[in-house]
Amino acid sequence: MLYWLTLFSDGGDFFNLFRYITFRAGGAFMTALVFGFLFGRPLILVLRKRQGKGQPIRTDGPEGHITKSGTPTMGGLLIVGALMTSSLLWARLDNAYVWMVLFVTLAFGLIGFWDDYSKVSKQNTKGVPGKVRLLLGFAIAGIAAYWATLNHPAELQYQLALPFFKDLLVNMGVFFIPFAMFVVVGAANAVNLTDGLDGLAIMPVMIAAGALGIIAYAVGRVDFTEYLEVHYVPGSGEILVFVAGLVGGGLGFLWYNAPPAAVFMGDTGSLALGGALGAIAVVTKHEIVLGIVGGLFVVEALSVIIQVIYFKRTGKRVFLMAPIHHHYEKKGWAEPTIVIRFWIIALILAMIGLATLKVR
Repeated sequence: MLYWLTLFSDGGDFFNLFRYITFRAGGAFMTALVFGFLFGRPLILVLRKRQGKGQPIRTDGPEGHITKSGTPTMGGLLIVGALMTSSLLWARLDNAYVWMVLFVTLAFGLIGFWDDYSKVSKQNTKGVPGKVRLLLGFAIAGIAAYWATLNHPAELQYQLALPFFKDLLVNMGVFFIPFAMFVVVGAANAVNLTDGLDGLAIMPVMIAAGALGIIAYAVGRVDFTEYLEVHYVPGSGEILVFVAGLVGGGLGFLWYNAPPAAVFMGDTGSLALGGALGAIAVVTKHEIVLGIVGGLFVVEALSVIIQVIYFKRTGKRVFLMAPIHHHYEKKGWAEPTIVIRFWIIALILAMIGLATLKVR
């Protein structure tokens, strides 16, 4: 919205600053951060009052989680609220990619909110049936994938870009749409599975988003794409403003989610943020790189898949408990140790993902 202040600029005054994505990204970051600090405590008080017993805790989970009983959930409302406010204020609202990513974030957030509300109101851990969540998720992702494809340059439409190869594109034709749907839904559910310890999911999300934001800015500038020899996606640089809002809102949430957590993000936050990561990857044509940047989420999801398949076939378990962060809890690792080590892994993977920009 504030971008339109450039209409009053003569090119050499303060209003001209609003032309620059980096300036508006800084504004989005600070807006989201302040939003989190201002509304975090009031939101937590409201959630405590409305939810009573808070998020239901699994009885078959790690013993230490019993102490978390009574902690309110749906804290993702704080992140989504900060993100939406900052993006609408600082991003260019004539950019189709911004609206697509906002749509995915809000829509997946609503699915998560429904699931959280169902769990809290019924005081059980089942929530909305998984098939219903997946069906809605794929419907949203289908709209987003087609939306992004229509706005991509003609030479990139329905194409899959491969990291490490500067000119190689794989023409997937109409199959690109279901592939992109899988990326968005997969990312949303992988982040959701990772959200099991205080602070575990939000920092890796911010790290992955930060890396994708840099990629979006780079592929949105023709001079950068020529130097890096990556594919140019006009308008994608504006996603950096969205990412800055996500990081600011994430830090504001982490202030209250740091151990011991005063609030959980719940599916409201994890599905919204995971969907956002997938949507950004589709916009920037870096779907495969998302698997590197968000490798921690991939491992968490794979640990569940492996556990389920192996148990059904043999009646035995590969991990003491899945997702894998619970495996380490069962092995006796302290929760802060798991969280910080997973943060380190997420940062390393993000750096590897960024390296793909130049290793061509």
